[in-house]
Amino acid sequence: MSSDRAPKHGLILAVNAGSSSLKISLFKRGGSSGSSETSPNDTVELLLTSTITNISQPPAAFSFALAAHGEGREAKKEPVQTIKDHASAFNHFLDYLKREASIDRSEIVHICHRVVHGGDYFEPVIITDESYHYIERLSDLAPLHNGGALSVMKACISELPNANSIAYFDTSFHRTMPQHIAMYAIKQDIAKKRGLKKYGFHGLSYAFILRAVSSFLQKDPSQTNLIVMHLGSGASMCAIQAGKSLDTTMGLTPVSGLPGATRSGAIDPSLIFHYTNRAGRISHDRSVAVDVHVTQAEEILNKRAGWAALTGTTDFGAIVREMRAVEERRARGEPVKEEEEGKWRLAFDLMLDRIVGYLGAYYVKLGGNVDALVFAGGIGERSVELREAVVAKVECLGFALDEQANKEVDGKEGVVVDVGKLKDLRRVLVCRTDEQLEMAKECAMNPKFWEE
Repeated sequence: MSSDRAPKHGLILAVNAGSSSLKISLFKRGGSSGSSETSPNDTVELLLTSTITNISQPPAAFSFALAAHGEGREAKKEPVQTIKDHASAFNHFLDYLKREASIDRSEIVHICHRVVHGGDYFEPVIITDESYHYIERLSDLAPLHNGGALSVMKACISELPNANSIAYFDTSFHRTMPQHIAMYAIKQDIAKKRGLKKYGFHGLSYAFILRAVSSFLQKDPSQTNLIVMHLGSGASMCAIQAGKSLDTTMGLTPVSGLPGATRSGAIDPSLIFHYTNRAGRISHDRSVAVDVHVTQAEEILNKRAGWAALTGTTDFGAIVREMRAVEERRARGEPVKEEEEGKWRLAFDLMLDRIVGYLGAYYVKLGGNVDALVFAGGIGERSVELREAVVAKVECLGFALDEQANKEVDGKEGVVVDVGKLKDLRRVLVCRTDEQLEMAKECAMNPKFWEE
């Protein structure tokens, strides 16, 4: 686009590239967007959504739904053999957009891209050669996501040359972390030169959750203290104090902190050398050591670990179902092969242990002044059992779960659902987070992107 500023009537496309998926939402601005008195809830209107999954394991699954069809109307879903990567997935969406929604691609003026690792970028940036190559250099720090985002950016620049591609960074939300929390106990001259510090991730989700939950609690975000659990195939937690990130579980890269579907979570750094040596046991014998490169270590810890390594599945819901089935058989007195079938409970308990460990630490860091525990992400929003187990562990801190409300979350409307017994301090909430909507709102409210 010749100018960074776009016509007020232009459409906003929000794109969220996962390791093997692409989520897309199209919005139009509200009539008063950009006004200092505009509520964030009035800034944009959703027009349609599209999701492409299994991109790395064809055939990809493509879905497309118009918001005007209303809730409960099944989205169009179909397998697509021609989708081989994120770029071809995006091109398929553009073709579908014209054919099914009668929306011309020229109406799109801004494309918001979720970028997991932004390094030293703390504000949204319009993609130029310089910013593109900077994000490209950060791909090694977020190998499951930054690459997909970059390929979609390329496709957008090629197919929508008159629209601005704007990068929104998951790391931006955590720029408020105090230095002593963000730093590692290593030589700081080397750390600063190489950018070795805790960055934190899932920032767009946390920004959305803070906005939604503070509104639900009828509090100003700057007066809101939360412990938020973004639990999905990538999982993290964040302590929010006075509306700002105080601490978060992910670090220099997303592999640290909580385990994920294929991520190990926090481990002893020396484990990788013992895991890969030729001795088949813990050994400091140099003759059996293997020269482990950074890329190999990250491949193991990012893609060959997590609860998939423990159970054989990346589906946490399946783990819970199998765990319950085994326990029901045991209760009926049926034989259970503990070594083989106990893996489901072990994976669940490991995840539970890591969550409550960080939760307890964050409670102390917030001085016990916590307005709410918030569950979000695919697992946080859907796993009745995990929410129940987590809150049971922290009842000693004064939190209490309404068991019936916890079971009925799926049937409740609204972005935020109350599942706690208490209605003053120490609330327990579920928030249906939406990273695409957060980007679109931020874009719509930023006057530097729009003509006056």
